[in-house]
Amino acid sequence: MQLSGTDLLCIRGGREVFAGLAFELRGGEAILVTGRNGAGKSSLLRMIAGFVPIAGGRLELKDGDPELTLAEQAHYLGHQDALKPSLTVGENLSFWARYLGGDGLAPQDALETVGLDALAELPAAYLSAGQRRRLSIARLVAVKRPIWLLDEPTSALDRSAQERLSSLMQHHLGGGGMIIAAAHGPIGLERARELRLGEAA
Repeated sequence: MQLSGTDLLCIRGGREVFAGLAFELRGGEAILVTGRNGAGKSSLLRMIAGFVPIAGGRLELKDGDPELTLAEQAHYLGHQDALKPSLTVGENLSFWARYLGGDGLAPQDALETVGLDALAELPAAYLSAGQRRRLSIARLVAVKRPIWLLDEPTSALDRSAQERLSSLMQHHLGGGGMIIAAAHGPIGLERARELRLGEAA
C-alpha cells in the first residue's frame, strides 16, 4: 500500500495555508509533520481524512481497498476527543465500533489495551483529559484501518499512557500500517521521516 500527495494546495478562509506540498508513504512507514503554529499541520491531516477540500494537487492511495474511499481507510485522531458524556466509557467505544464497522479488538480488549478497562461502566463525563484521550486512542485498535492520522496524539497523556501509545504505533507499523502524525516534539516515532511545513523556499 502506498499513499502519496502531489503538489497539494490548501486554502482555508481565503488564505493559502500551504502550496506545492508533496509526500510519499508506504506500508510500515511513518511521517512526522512539524512546523510552526498555523503552518498547516492539522489542515494536512484533515485534508487526508476528507474534512478539508483539496484546493489543488492530488492525493492517491495505491493498493488499498478499491471499494472504500481514502477517508474510509483512515483513522483521524484530532484535538477534540469525540465522545458522548452521557454514555459510559464502554458504550462510547462500542458505538464507534458499530458505526465505523469495527473488525479489530473487541471493545473491552481495546479498553484494556489503553488501561481503561476498569472504567468501562463509568459515564464518560467523569473522565479526565488524559482518560478521554486514551478512550479516543482505543478506537484505533477497536476498528482496524491501515492509515492513522494523529494530531498531537500525546496531548494530555502521562508518561505511562505515552508509552502505551508508542507501543500501539510500533505494532501498527509492524503490521504494515501507515502513520502520519502532527506534533511539536517527540511522540515515540523515532524512525519517522520528518515533513516540515512553513519553511521558506
